[in-house]
Amino acid sequence: MPEPVEGGTPKAQLTPDEPLRPWTIPNAVTLLRLLLLVPVCWLIWTGAQGSWIPVVLLAVWASTDWVDGLLARLLDQRSKLGEWLDPFTDRLGIWGLALTLSISGVIGWWVLGIIVVVDMIVAVSAAKAARAGALGVSWIGKSRTAVLFVAVLLVVMGATVWPAADVIGQVLLVVGVVLHVIAALGYITKAQRHRQSLRA
Repeated sequence: MPEPVEGGTPKAQLTPDEPLRPWTIPNAVTLLRLLLLVPVCWLIWTGAQGSWIPVVLLAVWASTDWVDGLLARLLDQRSKLGEWLDPFTDRLGIWGLALTLSISGVIGWWVLGIIVVVDMIVAVSAAKAARAGALGVSWIGKSRTAVLFVAVLLVVMGATVWPAADVIGQVLLVVGVVLHVIAALGYITKAQRHRQSLRA
């Protein structure tokens, strides 16, 4: 769904008639993150005990979520495509990682279930407001994404190289899911206010 841009991108919203501007460095970084998702998930699923490869690749993958936003600010290369592609990649990444970890038995299926159901509800309830630029990025949304990425990194680390990290990762995973629900409620509330303002 077209959710508010996270990962450090500028807070200013682009207007609906802004050009896509696909050929930018931040968009290239986001596209790289999207393309790396499959090998990251594959290595997590097949990762051998004691191997740092899945951990390192996952850390690099997650860090690009911050890098593309930083580059967009520094290079003044915001784009309509980037405003859509960045949150789409985040959502797909969280879904893919949660699915992989659930299949591997590292986390419970309830995590993926809650995330997907909540995302679908937000997509139905707030998509129009998001496309209109009425949903500003919330600090809860930013925190949710960061906590979930750190949680996934820790549970992968716990499953491969450092078993003690799993406990911390599982706790952060619960925190991340709770923040996911709270952030969704915030976006839905903003969308309702936007609809009411259009009727006024």
